[in-house]
Amino acid sequence: MGGTFKKAAWIVVAAAMMGIGTTDARAQGTETTCQKEDFEAVVEATASSLRDLNSKNRPEFQEKLRELKLKRNWNQNEFMEKAAPFVRDDKTAVYDKSTDELLSAISSMGREGASAESPDCAILLELRARMNVLVDTQTAKWNYMFDKLNAELAK
Repeated sequence: MGGTFKKAAWIVVAAAMMGIGTTDARAQGTETTCQKEDFEAVVEATASSLRDLNSKNRPEFQEKLRELKLKRNWNQNEFMEKAAPFVRDDKTAVYDKSTDELLSAISSMGREGASAESPDCAILLELRARMNVLVDTQTAKWNYMFDKLNAELAK
């Protein structure tokens, strides 16, 4: 879980340094020109969303895992073994694969955008869309993990 967010944050920061990202009206397609600052704005907004998502969910999720440990009366070794499926299973692996693919595409688009003589608004729109999907994917993963853990706590 943490590795994916660290990787996402690294890509987002790297993309910001390369000059990509926007929530500006120009990125909405209302203008035919865009600037490198527009790319930077999208990257910063996405990085902020991912940080907020992680900051909001991680402590609550960890607390629920501790509750489950107490409820099941697991020792630390049992906890490490039996809590693992709440963090990593086939479905979270799908979310992680999707995240990795998005990060790879975002990185490639960032390199392309940074090397362009003038910013390409089509790339900006695609970058913005992929970054939104990245945040949505991580949100869905958190929701899935919480649902699974809450169901177990309710037993």
